[in-house]
Amino acid sequence: MTISLADFLSQITVNPMLAVTVILTLGVILVNGWTDAPNAIATCVSTQAIHPRAAIIMAAVFNFLGVLVMTIFNAGVASTIYNMVDFGGDPHESLIALCAALLAIVVWATAAWWFGIPTSESHALIAGVSGAAIALHGGMDGINASEWIKVIYGLLLSTVLGFVMGWLTAKTVQYLCRGMDRGKTRGVFNKAQIAGGAAMAFMHGAQDGQKFMGVFMLGIFLAKGNAAVGEFSIPVWLMILCSAVMGLGTSIGGYRIIKAVGMDMVKLERYQGFSADLAGAGCLLLSSLTGIPVSTTHTKTTAIMGVGAARRVSSVNWGVVKEMVLTWVLTFPGCGVIGFLTAKLFIWVF
Repeated sequence: MTISLADFLSQITVNPMLAVTVILTLGVILVNGWTDAPNAIATCVSTQAIHPRAAIIMAAVFNFLGVLVMTIFNAGVASTIYNMVDFGGDPHESLIALCAALLAIVVWATAAWWFGIPTSESHALIAGVSGAAIALHGGMDGINASEWIKVIYGLLLSTVLGFVMGWLTAKTVQYLCRGMDRGKTRGVFNKAQIAGGAAMAFMHGAQDGQKFMGVFMLGIFLAKGNAAVGEFSIPVWLMILCSAVMGLGTSIGGYRIIKAVGMDMVKLERYQGFSADLAGAGCLLLSSLTGIPVSTTHTKTTAIMGVGAARRVSSVNWGVVKEMVLTWVLTFPGCGVIGFLTAKLFIWVF
C-alpha cells in the first residue's frame, strides 16, 4: 500500500489530525538533520578538508541519494520501525499516541542539541514510540519483541563494531602509508576524506531517512483510519521531502555537533578522519542491508574513538566521551518516559 502526492495533498487540507502528524514528523526529521546528520561531515569539516557550507550541501545531496537508492533496493529498516509497535485497533487513539511520541522526540533531541551533545534520534524515536504504545495499551502488549530485538542488535553493532572497525581501519592506513612523506599524502587524504564524508552522508540517509519515512507512512495510514496496514511502499515524493527537510536541519544547527564530534572528542588528522568515515560507512552499509536499525551517531562517534585509540588511548578526550555515553544511556528511559507521559496527557485531553 502507498499514497500518491495528489492524494496526500487532498487529504491534508481536510484532515487536521493528518496535518498535525505531518508537521510533527517533519519537525522530528528537521531535528534529526541538525543533531544526527552533522556526524556524517564532522570529520571532514574539523580537519578543514572541506568548507562547512560546501559540506552541508554535500550532506544534503547524499542524504537524498541514500534515501532514494537504499529504499529502492532494501526498505528493511523502514519496515522494522513501522512494525516495531502495535498502537491497537483504534486509529484515533493510535494517532494521538504517535503524535505524543513525536513531540517527546523533539523535546529530547532539542535539549541534547542545546548542550552540544550528539544524541541518537534513532534511539529517541524507538524509545518515544515504544513509551507511547505502552501508555496506549497499559502494558507491554503493544511492543513487537521480534522487531525490538533488532534494535538491541543494532545498539551492539553500532557501538562495538564502530569502535573496532575504526581502530582496525586506522591501523591499516598507518601500516600501508608507513615511510611515506606525510606532506605528499595530505592532498590524497584530503580528497579521500571528502569522499568518505559523502559516503557517510549517503549511509545516514539510507538509515535515518528510512526510519522516519516508516513513521511518516504509519501516521498517514492512521490518519486515514487504517490501523491494519501490514506492508507498504514508500513513494518518491516522500523521499524527496524527507531528505530536503533533513538537509535544512543540518544547515540550521549542525555546527554544535560538528564541534563536539569532530573537534572536542579527538584532534583528528586527515588520514584519521578518512579512517573514521570509511569505518562508519561500512558499519551502516552492513546494518542497512540486513534491515537492522542502528544509530548513525553511535556508529560515527565510536569509529572516531577507535581511530583515536589506534594512535594512543590518551588522544581521546574521555571526558567528552563520558558525556556522550551518559546521554546515550539515558535516551531509552528518558525519551520513553516522556513519550509515555505525553501520550497519557494527549489521550486524556483529546
